[in-house]
Amino acid sequence: MSGTVVVVLRHRRRRSEKSVSQSAAGGQTGAVRTDVGPAQDSPQRRALCHVAALATGGPVDPTLPLTMNFHPDRLVGGEPILRRMARDGAYLSQFVTGTSNGGLTAHPGGERWRWESRMFGAAYDAAPAQQRPVYGALNHLRRSTGAAPRFGSAHFRLVPEVLARTTFCYPDSSALPTAFGVADRCDLVRRALAEERPALDGHVEAHIHGRVSLARDVAALVLDPSHLGTPVAEAAAALPCPVEWHSGFRLPVEVLDENPEFRGPEIAALGRRLAEDGLLDPRMIGDAARSGRHDPQELKKVWHYLAHFGAPER
Repeated sequence: MSGTVVVVLRHRRRRSEKSVSQSAAGGQTGAVRTDVGPAQDSPQRRALCHVAALATGGPVDPTLPLTMNFHPDRLVGGEPILRRMARDGAYLSQFVTGTSNGGLTAHPGGERWRWESRMFGAAYDAAPAQQRPVYGALNHLRRSTGAAPRFGSAHFRLVPEVLARTTFCYPDSSALPTAFGVADRCDLVRRALAEERPALDGHVEAHIHGRVSLARDVAALVLDPSHLGTPVAEAAAALPCPVEWHSGFRLPVEVLDENPEFRGPEIAALGRRLAEDGLLDPRMIGDAARSGRHDPQELKKVWHYLAHFGAPER
């Protein structure tokens, strides 16, 4: 993968993890442990068994990273998200945080609640919010910016052991998919490669069942270089996982002007207003989001411009 810059700021030894080697694009090698997972008769185990019964195909390539994209400069209840994560020690679902980089329907009876009930055989219908899965994607294209940049410029890259308690679907759960997978039965990468979906939509969605501990389950937090020297970098340094940097999302404003049909001319115009010195990057959109002066849905669409046209792989 060209255009990848990986800078490891620090590495803390974990007590319970096996060593894995990592490619410059975030690849992982090493056997996946299958002797760990949720307890019997837990909602997580029931969900895993339900999806396993629907899955087909061979095992997932264990060198493909699981990643969880998000915006690292947003606020959760008025608190910077990375500081909230440091306090919680875990990555929490939108059912707990009440925030989302997509639609916010994570409540009883909402669309997300119904999607999960359908996908997981009602395993979580009566479960506390803290027990619900968190979402990521399988980085089958080995993007340096994570498997699903639609949802943010940063990502957590998870350790291979997490694969054993992960389910998959394709396409995204919002599309009511009928194709599912688990670690030892999954043909979703083949399906994804066979279709020509837009770059923001072609990910294989992953659901990690059980707590995602930042100290135990995260191999690295990978950030955009626009956050170097900012409070985001300072907050990241307080997390119990290594920090790396990809080579960055960057978009000349001329590209916005040339593609008004992508998300609408008014969104392209907003992106131009947020840009500095003729370039748009993730920090600028994050600054606008925290200011409270802009519609979050409009800023999400500006981010789509940057993620689609300004990705380092392009």
